[in-house]
Amino acid sequence: ERQLAARLRRNGVPSVLYRDATDPRGLAVLTWSEDEEHFVGPWRGAFESDGVPAQGAPSLLDDLEPRPELTMFGRTYATGYEEDLEYWLLRRPVQTVLDARWNWAVWYPLRRSGAFESLSREEQGAILREHGTIGRAYGEADLAHDVRLACHGLDPNDNEFVIGLVGARLQPLSHVVQAMRRTRQTREFIQQMGPFFVGRAVHRVG
Repeated sequence: ERQLAARLRRNGVPSVLYRDATDPRGLAVLTWSEDEEHFVGPWRGAFESDGVPAQGAPSLLDDLEPRPELTMFGRTYATGYEEDLEYWLLRRPVQTVLDARWNWAVWYPLRRSGAFESLSREEQGAILREHGTIGRAYGEADLAHDVRLACHGLDPNDNEFVIGLVGARLQPLSHVVQAMRRTRQTREFIQQMGPFFVGRAVHRVG
């Protein structure tokens, strides 16, 4: 853990390092960038010897066992109703995950059924508003804050979204997932959710 945190800090990789709550040896790293080259360049470099890829050099990855089922990759998106698009797409997600008050996190992918796309825009909007009303209530009470990413064409399992829930306590994050189960969107149109990553932030690089 200390070695990985030091690598991320030394290489200036914007990131959050989590301890896995369900695996006593597990760690997870969240990183982000406006430049997609980050994910195949500087991000990889943090795992090489001295942060610089070199043939034959020891790699931090030699000591880590990847868990592909918990690998999530997505992009920020807007619904068209946001007043400040730049803030919503670029600044809000970063501020949310870097906030030191909110150390607990639950991350998971999901996929809607194709039936959702056959609904009218009006009916889709009503379904999404029901979902959003619950999310805003938890956010206004400072119980759970979300990061929503789209992953169409980016996910090996054909998931469509990645959801991150962060907060000061773990129980409300679980509770908001439970509350969402009662919405029409989840009851009728979510085909798959998870697997879920549950962790606590122990190191941040802004």
